Amino acid sequence: MNKQLVLLSLLAVWLLSSCASRRNFVYLSDMQMGEKYPFDSKYEAVVHRDDRLGITVSCKNPELAIPFNIQGGNFSVDGSGNIKSSDMSASREKGYRVDVDGNIDFPILGKLHVEDMKVSQVKELIESRIKKGNYIKDPLVSVEFLNFKYTVLGAVGRNGTFSVDGDRVTLLEAIANAGDLTAKARIDRVAVIRETGGERQMFMHDLRNTELFESPCFYLQQNDIVYVEPKYRKKDSEDRGWQIGTTLLSVVTAICSIIWATK
Repeated sequence: MNKQLVLLSLLAVWLLSSCASRRNFVYLSDMQMGEKYPFDSKYEAVVHRDDRLGITVSCKNPELAIPFNIQGGNFSVDGSGNIKSSDMSASREKGYRVDVDGNIDFPILGKLHVEDMKVSQVKELIESRIKKGNYIKDPLVSVEFLNFKYTVLGAVGRNGTFSVDGDRVTLLEAIANAGDLTAKARIDRVAVIRETGGERQMFMHDLRNTELFESPCFYLQQNDIVYVEPKYRKKDSEDRGWQIGTTLLSVVTAICSIIWATK
């Protein structure tokens, strides 16, 4: 009977130790059923240096829009002077790159300073310049990011740099795309490193708290770095060797105890 109790105790310890690596946290654990949490439904990403923007100008008279779409438009002129649709996939890949001074070189209008502007502001800027120059009375401008990306590092399933279609991705979506948090992650120490005005700033988040919705980093910006702090730092080879040795010793001891208990 005593041997059976010892065996059952050892099995219980083994089961508990095997479950120790499981995650013991819940996202947004303070969120209450039925309570409303406001969010910015009109959020827009901000343009930064080295961004590539896809910009298309159109109007009722397609011929008038041709000069503004040399690099990224819908129309082109063949050798006979006829208008035809251009290859949009090729134009999308190129786009307009924001240089180190925060400018883009736009056909006819020349240099435009777009750094730190929202997409809607870039759209309004180009439309106003076209109207002011009496080029087109009713221009329709569309602007989108062609290389929106962010990086996720630390205690997640898959570290790396990720690209998204569009310019709207939340911190929770970014972590999900990276394979979710691992068992070693500190859910209360999730940092977002952001470049603003030529400086880098770090924002720390607790993913258990609904205050996350109010963070300026709830929606990620272009080139943001998300770092999930682990519960302990990476060990060097000597520490890992010691850890493996103690683990093997514990396993051997447990096996010997089980053999003794079953005799």
